[in-house]
Amino acid sequence: MSRLFAFGFGYSAQELASRLTARGWTAAGTARDETKCDALRARGFEAAEFTGDAPHPDVDRLLAGTTHLVHSIPPERHEDGGHGDHVLTHYGDALANLGSLQWIGYLSTVGVYGDQHGEWVSEDTPPKPNSARTEARVLAEQAWLDFGAKTGVPVHIFRLAGIYGPGRSVFDKLAAGTARRINKQGQVFSRIHVDDIATVLEASIASPRAGAIYNVADDEPAAPGDIVAHAARMIGVEPPPEIDFEEANLSPMVRSFYEGSRRIGNARIKSELGVALRYPTFREGLASLKP
Repeated sequence: MSRLFAFGFGYSAQELASRLTARGWTAAGTARDETKCDALRARGFEAAEFTGDAPHPDVDRLLAGTTHLVHSIPPERHEDGGHGDHVLTHYGDALANLGSLQWIGYLSTVGVYGDQHGEWVSEDTPPKPNSARTEARVLAEQAWLDFGAKTGVPVHIFRLAGIYGPGRSVFDKLAAGTARRINKQGQVFSRIHVDDIATVLEASIASPRAGAIYNVADDEPAAPGDIVAHAARMIGVEPPPEIDFEEANLSPMVRSFYEGSRRIGNARIKSELGVALRYPTFREGLASLKP
């Protein structure tokens, strides 16, 4: 029987798991606390707590029989230059000795490309991390590719654009009154609907290629303020006023996202995996989410 295990059983992994369990797979994974584990169990998944600080005996038990592994826990930047990946640190040996493992998907971020001044990038574009967070991602990506080369288990890197979908879209922010239109000249972001992420992962599972790197983004990068304005028009509300980036009171994390502008090319998921995006632009994606 095929079995999915997700280190970081979050939004994207749950979408994939729902599809796979409908086809007879079993699915298990980790969450950061017992409340989240209980929510996963309520959906019919097995779950164990893993904060990244230390291994947990229940994780070892649930890993048994895993055929496919998806991993989305962010790494931490180590002062000694190490990869900072909690899964490799605590479970690398266990995974190397897991004879059932057939496929690993590491969910990374397009943030590894850094600031490309609005230019298009492909998987062949060298990473140019511009923060400790994205530097750690580049190191973790390489550590997983090295793990695959050493063990013979096919490892795949998926660099995800900004994720949105049910319960996690600009409509939710408009309803909560937290949507903002930050204006930074020339700034564009790429996005991807969670449904299309699952489609890409399923396609890779069906056609594994050891060492493959895939950009997972839709066809049309756009300025973030344009998305907010479009969504507001769709539901007949006034969009929030534009705020100049330099005057916006942004958290360091949010500000860091605006320090890189790039257009993410997605040709490889189409040519190599045969993926046809269900939501090729934010317009189709928002139309499916309109309240």
